[in-house]
Amino acid sequence: MGQPWMLVRAAAILLVTRQTLALSDIFEDGKSDKEILDNLLRATRYDKRLLPPVQETVKVDVSVLLLSLASPDESSLKYEVEFLLQQQWFDPRLKYSNQSRYDFLNAIHHHNDIWLPDTYFIMHGDFKDPLIPMHFSLRIYRNGTVFYSMRRHLILSCQGHLNIFPFDDPECSFSLESISYEMKSIKYVWKNDEDVLKKSSSLATLNAYLIKNQTSECNQKNNWRGNYSCLGVRLIFTRDRAFYFTTVFIPGIILVTSSFITFWLEWNAVPARVMIGVTTMLNFFTTSNGFRSTLPVVSNLTAMNVWDGVCMCFIYASLLEFVCVNYVGRKRPLHNVVYRPGENPVIQGDKKRDSTGVANEIVSCTNCGPNPCTHTANNGCAAESCLLQVRKKEPPHPIRVAKTIDVIARITFPTAFAVFLIFFFYHYSSYTHSDSHK
Repeated sequence: MGQPWMLVRAAAILLVTRQTLALSDIFEDGKSDKEILDNLLRATRYDKRLLPPVQETVKVDVSVLLLSLASPDESSLKYEVEFLLQQQWFDPRLKYSNQSRYDFLNAIHHHNDIWLPDTYFIMHGDFKDPLIPMHFSLRIYRNGTVFYSMRRHLILSCQGHLNIFPFDDPECSFSLESISYEMKSIKYVWKNDEDVLKKSSSLATLNAYLIKNQTSECNQKNNWRGNYSCLGVRLIFTRDRAFYFTTVFIPGIILVTSSFITFWLEWNAVPARVMIGVTTMLNFFTTSNGFRSTLPVVSNLTAMNVWDGVCMCFIYASLLEFVCVNYVGRKRPLHNVVYRPGENPVIQGDKKRDSTGVANEIVSCTNCGPNPCTHTANNGCAAESCLLQVRKKEPPHPIRVAKTIDVIARITFPTAFAVFLIFFFYHYSSYTHSDSHK
């Protein structure tokens, strides 16, 4: 009974000795990293379905290096972010002998044979490119530390305050989380407690102006599932204000102020005033519609609606002012005063002055017959034969009224538009500053 047992024990010792010799041989200098990894990842000693055998939770250090930022156009809420995601953890099963000449093993071709964190991206949008071997690297160090980095290109679906567009600062966020392991199994942490993302020295941008970025553990709002470890990334972009000033605001200001030029033209300069009013209105409609074709189709573009509405009102009001002035100037005078040739009815007073500078009132005289009198009470009509009837004060001549309307418009229209500009830009710029401090 003892002999079979001794034979089994001897066979086991012999098997272990052979494995030890083979293990020692495979790690000798001159062996390739492939041969070492083939031995380390043998099915009899390594199972990628099992977590690394550590005493506590598997700790995965995460860092992100920004490579490029881009946006299709200024009015878009889509931002493309290209970055290098680096993950690091410890797996004691992958330790190898110091006899090897390699400081680390390149395990890119063993990617499917090694346990990797099942990191999942949440609230990101879409991946632009699939994950292919040229987009990741996998290194295993002597002490069993695994360094896994991948290059990813995300198309982020961002959120912006369109009610203050284009003064808003779009915010993009995404999270990293394990899809299957709970917090008691895997714990994600930012490497070196980084609170911002690292940027590449050759960071390239296109229509994407990053003003702030933040890294943290997911809060309750961004956490997909509460019992899973999660890391969050928050990116805040700003829009190119100069682009909107040169394409929207400055052209709008030029067109509105151009419509005010008609106030300095003669009240009866119909062709010039009609051409200026209609041309500025059509140009503003064309510019506004061309720009709005690039904007997202939403109903809460409050700032842009206010700008377009007020500017159109000023242009249209200046055109209506011309119609009003022309209509008033062409009306027939209400009184029957006869003006001698060469007299200007606008500057001619209702009272005439004699050679001494004393104002004399025009009167109605019975001696004059049916024709209106053109003489004064002190000239040409005796007191006893004339019934003096002092004429009541007549309303101003229509031409005088028309010119007065133009004079008032020269002051009120530019002043009102200047007040609107100050209020508009101050209000929305202060709105932006208050949001950026939150």
